[in-house]
Amino acid sequence: MTAAAFNPLARAKTGKAKRVLPGFGLTLGYTLFYLCVIVLIPLSTLVFNTLHLNWDQFISAVTGPRVMASYRLTFGASLFAALVNLVFGLLVAWVLVRYNFPGKKIVDALVDLPFALPTAVAGISLTALLAGNGWVGQYLEPLGIKLAFTPAGIVVALIFIGLPFVVRTVQPVLEDAEKELEEAATSLGATRLQIFTRVILPHIAPALLTGFAMAFARAIGEYGSVIFIAGNMPMVSEITPLIIVGKLEQYDYAGATAVALVMLVISFVLLLLINALQAWQRRNAGAPA
Repeated sequence: MTAAAFNPLARAKTGKAKRVLPGFGLTLGYTLFYLCVIVLIPLSTLVFNTLHLNWDQFISAVTGPRVMASYRLTFGASLFAALVNLVFGLLVAWVLVRYNFPGKKIVDALVDLPFALPTAVAGISLTALLAGNGWVGQYLEPLGIKLAFTPAGIVVALIFIGLPFVVRTVQPVLEDAEKELEEAATSLGATRLQIFTRVILPHIAPALLTGFAMAFARAIGEYGSVIFIAGNMPMVSEITPLIIVGKLEQYDYAGATAVALVMLVISFVLLLLINALQAWQRRNAGAPA
């Protein structure tokens, strides 16, 4: 056995260093096979089932009055919930990074609760809390504020499930931020608002936008936590995933897959946007994209 076999530098120079995983061809082949079996083949059934419809039937299925109303509610509520999480998720991340207080680890763990909690449990809990006879709803409804079984309740549920995406995306970026820049700006006479808008915000903006996009995409596809609190009234509080389930129950498989295909395309575009934002974040951080 040669000396190069025991010398890592020698193996690196000869280009024959052993890798932990098998070669590129084998790992790439397994990756493509796994993605096809788990992701592409199941999703391709949406396209094949939709092909049973002609163009007019497809347009009629995806643009009916109830379907259009569900689009407006789903995307409108998801956008509003993501905007709320954009603000308050940044606030929660800021508190967790910049301050020490009793019970901080407990608060930090509670942020991840929507990740671990089954969505149906979240929906039942929110409904019991915000209904007219609930702990909170019984005080709100006399004031004319009704949350359960209304579009407002949907927004509350989407805020609940989307908050961790913003917090966990922004938190590590805030932890890595250089406080010396803030101290330098303070010594030069900058106000707190100027420090935030000109020093901190440009640094965390890519992560903040990524968290917003992820929360928005997650809210669009949410079902379990929404159906209990929405009321599911046609043209009022009926979300698009419920439209799909309703068509399946009526054995309208082609119509269900047509609506699902529209949601798939929109979700895929959002994922491309998220990947672009993440690449932007890496470039700003100085890492290779």
